[in-house]
Amino acid sequence: MKQIAIIGATASGKTALALELAPLLNAVILSLDSLCVYKEISVASAKPSPNELASIKHFGVDLKSVDEDFSAGEFFCEYKRASEFCKAQGKNLIITGGSGFYLKALISGLAPRVPRASFYPQNDEIFALAKGCDSEFCAKYSANDTFRLQKWFDIYSFLGGSSLGNSRIPSEFLKANTKEPLIKNIEIYELCWEKELLKERIKKRTCAMLDSDLLGEARGLFSSFDHSLKPLNSVGLKECGQFLRGEILNENELKELIITHTAQLAKRQRTFFNSQFSAKKLSFESAKSVILESCKEWNS
Repeated sequence: MKQIAIIGATASGKTALALELAPLLNAVILSLDSLCVYKEISVASAKPSPNELASIKHFGVDLKSVDEDFSAGEFFCEYKRASEFCKAQGKNLIITGGSGFYLKALISGLAPRVPRASFYPQNDEIFALAKGCDSEFCAKYSANDTFRLQKWFDIYSFLGGSSLGNSRIPSEFLKANTKEPLIKNIEIYELCWEKELLKERIKKRTCAMLDSDLLGEARGLFSSFDHSLKPLNSVGLKECGQFLRGEILNENELKELIITHTAQLAKRQRTFFNSQFSAKKLSFESAKSVILESCKEWNS
């Protein structure tokens, strides 16, 4: 089995490219999208259509209900399932999506799970705490990275109340307890767009989602599940929930908010990719030919 990863910000064209490449590379697809795992979310996740899912074997899609947790550990199991399928069927693997955290875990190792902290100080307070004991963490992440800061504080709080010794340095704990990576070497390609061109793609995709009854999907989700569930607070669904509760006054405001928040998400994704991966950056127009040339020996 040979494998590549295709990453990129939301709306950059990863799914379309992977679907084009898969039959040419005798490959199946493992989705890195954190919403595609949920059976009830299709429009908001820009999930491949039923015909596309039928034409190319997919993993990482329709695995859970919205009220069920999905962890990095479970993604590891899904990667193993995809790998076993490829080896048994003589197939290759394309890993693609915008949730870079899952890919990072595959190539760097799975960090141990610890309980969530019962409360979180402000970001600057957590960062100040980290500066006092964990210079390695502070060298890698900023005081604005809420996700990383809260993960750090989870470990810090856990170590303070555990029987694992006196050390309360999360970076040292992670080094000692992170599992071996499942992928030792993989070529990673990142689809890149100029900022304004990507914004236009985001606008078009948002309009297409609303035309495909994003609000109807959201109405069914919010009437069936707890509003506080993490998937229902993702970009697109969160704003639809606010609209349905009367917190957003009209559909034009709803559309503009989704576009703005999606563009902000894209910026965060690009920042994460740049800090975590040594990817080959490609334009969408050149990506297909470049990847096919790089993988030409796959079919030999």
